[in-house]
Amino acid sequence: MASRWRAEGAELLHVVDVDGARLGHPAQLDVVAQVASIAAIQLGGGLRTQQDVAQALELAQRAVLGTAALDRTLIGRLATAYGDRLVVALDTRDGTVAVQGWTEASGRTLLDLARDLLDAGVKRFLHTDVERDGTLTSPNYHSLEALIGLGAPVIASGGVASLEDIRQLRQVGAEAVIVGRALYEGTIDLREAIEIAG
Repeated sequence: MASRWRAEGAELLHVVDVDGARLGHPAQLDVVAQVASIAAIQLGGGLRTQQDVAQALELAQRAVLGTAALDRTLIGRLATAYGDRLVVALDTRDGTVAVQGWTEASGRTLLDLARDLLDAGVKRFLHTDVERDGTLTSPNYHSLEALIGLGAPVIASGGVASLEDIRQLRQVGAEAVIVGRALYEGTIDLREAIEIAG
């Protein structure tokens, strides 16, 4: 699949170590290395320590953190060390940031945590409405626009179903869009999506 998406024009593949996200440490780096040999990637899933992030960035252009973002000291160190190669995933369920592989609520709201992370030096966010992820029901534009309004680049994810979603996400100011199920089910053609995204 990495070869296919690269051949169709993808410049950066979003790769998630789902086992790692559940275990709390990277679990599929051998597979990740194979994908990274084919295409540039950004990698998330189970990156909870500075060593995890350093290891991820040996393979990936960007490292995506979720749960670790709750550790203000750690995230400050990582933001200083890696700048915009560090992406913080603010994945929400009912407006509250979900952590531990989306299995637990953090007790922090999207914008409250985002503002703290910006103060700590974070330069880029990824936002997924967990309840929309994989549903092909359209993204949560309301929360995305609010996060984009804070001024940092935001990668949109979750519920992307059509080329019209890509158009609207560009209009609201998303830096990039993660498309998963819609590509695999053929409701979005990657080449067309890239052309629309500009």
